[in-house]
Amino acid sequence: MKKIAFFDSKPYDRESFDRVNNGRYEIKYFETRLSSAALPLLEGCDAVCAFVNAEIDRAVIEGITQRGIKVLAMRCAGYNNVDFAAAYELGLTVVRVPAYSPYAVAEHAMALLMTLNRRLHKAAMRTRDYNFSLVGLTGVDLHGKTAGVIGTGKIGRVFCDICKGLGMRVLAYDVYPNPESGLEFVSFERLLEESDVISLHCPLTPATHHIINRETISKMKDGVLFINTSRGGLVDSDAMLEALREGKLGGAGLDVYEEESEWFYEDRSSITKQNKTLSLLVSMPNVIVTSHQAFLTHEALENIATTTLENLDAYFSGLPLVNEICYRCMGAGAPQGNVAMCPNRVNGRCK
Repeated sequence: MKKIAFFDSKPYDRESFDRVNNGRYEIKYFETRLSSAALPLLEGCDAVCAFVNAEIDRAVIEGITQRGIKVLAMRCAGYNNVDFAAAYELGLTVVRVPAYSPYAVAEHAMALLMTLNRRLHKAAMRTRDYNFSLVGLTGVDLHGKTAGVIGTGKIGRVFCDICKGLGMRVLAYDVYPNPESGLEFVSFERLLEESDVISLHCPLTPATHHIINRETISKMKDGVLFINTSRGGLVDSDAMLEALREGKLGGAGLDVYEEESEWFYEDRSSITKQNKTLSLLVSMPNVIVTSHQAFLTHEALENIATTTLENLDAYFSGLPLVNEICYRCMGAGAPQGNVAMCPNRVNGRCK
């Protein structure tokens, strides 16, 4: 029986993976995050399973391959934390879960927007103290407002549908616009200028790093509501904080943060040394921060477990790897590393 070293495990991970696995792999669960220090835990394993905030650099990849392990299964959609050049050079196959539940993330993005707009977080805290005043809780009708959606993959398209269902006008921007989507694609600059709400749904790449910065924020409407459920590195956090303080941004709903790997997914309440920018953000009345939980639904967890194990089934059986991400694929111009569009594929695998 093949053994999987499963890192950064939480109770909800173990529950869903054990149910889907049904005994076909021996899964060794570790609460620690995959890192150089954790490499001794890989002894005797055939595969590694890691999550979104692990820093999988060359040193980690060398440690994996030196132990004879040839496959890394990322149980997430994002892969900006993996050194793919090192993985390709050292012969490590990387697979991921490209879509687990676009509805989970898109619905969370809308929940952040609605909570932010109608001050529900403030109202809930007030009524716990028997304060039933409505002063300071006035929002706006979203109906008739313009939502700017940056990135129109599966999650972005679902978010667009939700916005349209509320009667919002939707403007979309994507490097690879789909003319058959029925969306109104506009330039990045026009989206910034005309949107009352801006929501990020694009991957983090060198080209999109800090796509939201002082310059781009300056082009937005005053009081725009900003939502990010994608990747923290898309946003210059200091520039966002400055814009929130000055009122340029009317509010921010954040499920991700630029330096979240040190803080999210764990209870840090007893730590006295804190991240300055994050501490300021969570203290602001017009900011809502959740701990990268947009994916966290029963359906998404089931899909993550199913796809991750199916990826490993395909790898060990010599079948095509439909969810492989490869350095050569990206170099060949396959959008977002989409192996199905890569000319380097041989028998369903990257070579």
